[in-house]
Formats: sequence, structure tokens, C-alpha cells
Amino acid sequence: MIQVTANISIGESEIREEFIRSSGAGGQNVNKVASAVQLRFSVSGSPSLSAGVKQRLLKLAGRRINSEGILIIEAKRHRTQYQNRADALSRLIGLIRRASQPPKPRVKTRPTRASTERRLESKRQRSKIKRLRGEKPEVE
Repeated sequence: MIQVTANISIGESEIREEFIRSSGAGGQNVNKVASAVQLRFSVSGSPSLSAGVKQRLLKLAGRRINSEGILIIEAKRHRTQYQNRADALSRLIGLIRRASQPPKPRVKTRPTRASTERRLESKRQRSKIKRLRGEKPEVE
């Protein structure tokens, strides 16, 4: 079990890892070793997550979610498979932690009377400037 938060833990059977060849630095090694990791986690099929967390996770993940509801995280920053696995797992845990926090409700506020007055006064000033531009000087 992977402990994400105090309430959420994910079974290791829910995560699938696939190792692929990484691009970038590494010399000849990059052509021989599959050090990049593609971590797959089924958000829609996970029994560990509540409906609210799933919904927020789908929204947070964006393009990383495919049409079947599977979250795909690619990790290829490091040169070793072990470091890339740890990186992918920590990114998944970070996403789930962010999704587990419900958003704060927006509190409606009204502008103060002084700020409204300042805004209207600046509009009057601007209007006056524009009005003066259009007027033609009187010729005697």
C-alpha cells in the first residue's frame, strides 16, 4: 500500500509501470537501456478514491488523462530507471494530494463606497479628456 494522505492509500496493484527508452543525454546508453517510466493509474476504476477526489483529479490531470480515464505520467528526467520510477510515483502522489483538498468556496464581496467613487471619478476625468479632444476651438 502506498500512503498518499492520512485517509487515502493506493494499492500497488492499481499502478502499472511500463519502461521505455528515454530521449536526451546518456550517450550510447540511451539507445540500449529503457530508463524512462510510463506510470499508468486508472482514476475512474480506482476503489481507493472517493467520487469527489476522482472528479478533481480528472480536472487537475488535464491532457495526461486518456479517454478510458487512465492517468499516464511519463518520467524521463533522470538517467536511471530507479530515479525515474520514484519521480513518477512522487508526481502521482502529489496530484492525488492536490485533488484530495476540496477547493475553498468563494466568498462574495462588494466594493467599498470609496473605491466605487474613485472609479467613477476616474471615468469622469477620462470622459472629459475625450470630450475636449473632439471640440474645435472657436475662431473670431
